[in-house]
Amino acid sequence: MKAVVCDRFGDMSHTGIREVKTPEPGDHEVLIGVAACGLNFPDLLILEGKYQFKPELPFIPGGEITGVVLETGRKVKDFYPGQEVFAIERWGGLAGEIVLPETRVFPLPGGMPLKEGASLMYNFSTALYALKNRGEARQGQVLLVSGASGGVGLAAIQLGKVYGLEVIAAAGSPENLVLCAAYGADHLLNYNEENIRERLKEITAMKGADLVLDTVGGRFAGPAVRSLAWAGKYLVTGFASGEIPAVPLNLLLLKGADIRGVFWGKFSREEPLKQQQNVDEIGRYYSEGRIRACIGREYALDEAVQALEDFKERKIKGKAVVICNPALIAG
Repeated sequence: MKAVVCDRFGDMSHTGIREVKTPEPGDHEVLIGVAACGLNFPDLLILEGKYQFKPELPFIPGGEITGVVLETGRKVKDFYPGQEVFAIERWGGLAGEIVLPETRVFPLPGGMPLKEGASLMYNFSTALYALKNRGEARQGQVLLVSGASGGVGLAAIQLGKVYGLEVIAAAGSPENLVLCAAYGADHLLNYNEENIRERLKEITAMKGADLVLDTVGGRFAGPAVRSLAWAGKYLVTGFASGEIPAVPLNLLLLKGADIRGVFWGKFSREEPLKQQQNVDEIGRYYSEGRIRACIGREYALDEAVQALEDFKERKIKGKAVVICNPALIAG
């Protein structure tokens, strides 16, 4: 089968298209024909050797997968050939087929196209876990989203509106903020051109944000923590800036505030029943038309390295999706 293979951590010069052996499922594993693979920030960190987990080399990148079950192991009971599924794993998705443990595979919500699933499930699973399970979001609260024009950010904006929150979208360019507004943001903040604290005081009438979902880190974190409302929650979701910030703990004391980590991958493994509830919730919102995917650009599998380059250079508004098997997308 054809796959994207990384031979050495670093830049994309060590990654290319190869012919590799089609994997075979073990007793508790599922062989999936990959229809599409969405790209996400951890994919870049893994390729660069900067993620908290490192695969053995060589490896196939890509962790957000939709496809069709081709074969199941002898002891698999919950999946069957021909079933449309999605899976979110650390790597392995930029290929024609992938074998995964059955515990990492989920039925695709009914009525959700495979291509949209690959652009939606990772982002909405992360954002829903952040707002619902970690943030305990309540109607009427103020939510500030950093990196709001990215995949998780756009998902958080939409889920924030579903949950009845007042959403402030923070991004780094006017074009990105236009996209945030199109997905429902109530207020816009350009953190490259505006004073973050002063703008937040203006928007919230000095109250501050009840929830901050931060995908950026870096220089955004300090003023955002200082702009928390009393008993606010700061949801650490990622570090797209490349810089892990240090936060003065006295600010948390003075504001009675919390900093809470959002590690969806660990949550999905440790609490599978709650994760399935979240999947069902996402599927319901999608079928009701309350959330939608934002596919910025599609690539063929042969173009996957270019897709990763474009994603790294922030050339894509919304989500980049690699179509690995066009025949599966066509049905």
